[in-house]
Amino acid sequence: MNLLALDEPSAVTTLGQPNDGPFLLVCDHAGSLIPRALGDLGVSAAELQRHIAWDIGAAGVARKMAARLSARAILQSYSRLVIDCNRSPEVPTSIATRSEDTEIPGNRDLSAADRARRVDQIFHPYHDRIAAELDRRAAAGIPTALVAIHSFTPVYRGVARPWHAGMLYNRDARIARAMMRLLAQEEGLVVGDNQPYAVSDESDYTIPVHAERRGLPYAEIEIRQDLIADDAGQEVWAERMSRLLTASWREIQEA
Repeated sequence: MNLLALDEPSAVTTLGQPNDGPFLLVCDHAGSLIPRALGDLGVSAAELQRHIAWDIGAAGVARKMAARLSARAILQSYSRLVIDCNRSPEVPTSIATRSEDTEIPGNRDLSAADRARRVDQIFHPYHDRIAAELDRRAAAGIPTALVAIHSFTPVYRGVARPWHAGMLYNRDARIARAMMRLLAQEEGLVVGDNQPYAVSDESDYTIPVHAERRGLPYAEIEIRQDLIADDAGQEVWAERMSRLLTASWREIQEA
């Protein structure tokens, strides 16, 4: 049985044409859609607009960065509450039954077939599209950095987060280090070093699988959601991150 009806959006949105620039942008939590077959997962409309359902503002930043960098961008269309595309399907948090303090009744007691439909029709199409683009670039001999765009809530469980943005990394910190140094030179910014999250093989999927397994340099960018909740903020941060990414790439190429 199909999870997505024929008239529902694809699990993947691809922006831009194939190119030989250095950056491939991805956005694991770009969308907040829920397949009609799943209803509202038992979650209120207000909760589905919160950060638990998607990375607020991240898709707008990714779209604007793709235009500025003339880069291809691959965005996930469906809510992380349906399936989290930055988690291995093998881990319990892949399909969360509770997010922060919100219960997700529609994710309880799923059968193996129910889980498989989400993996096969949402998770795999997104990651297969990323892999195909990286394969194309590798075959053409195009140097590539994978750039993952995320956003984070300014307050988590009552605790305010001071960072305006964070650079996340695991084994390869080359671009992250360059970006943090350049961001620190921008007036008034507090920049997180692997804050408010850190990349790891246990908690992440996109960077470990698509970048680190291929030996590609990468940047995982987190931007605070209140700074990119509207078009103007997204424009400011897209310009900043595009400019500093270009400088960081040049730096590691010259090292």
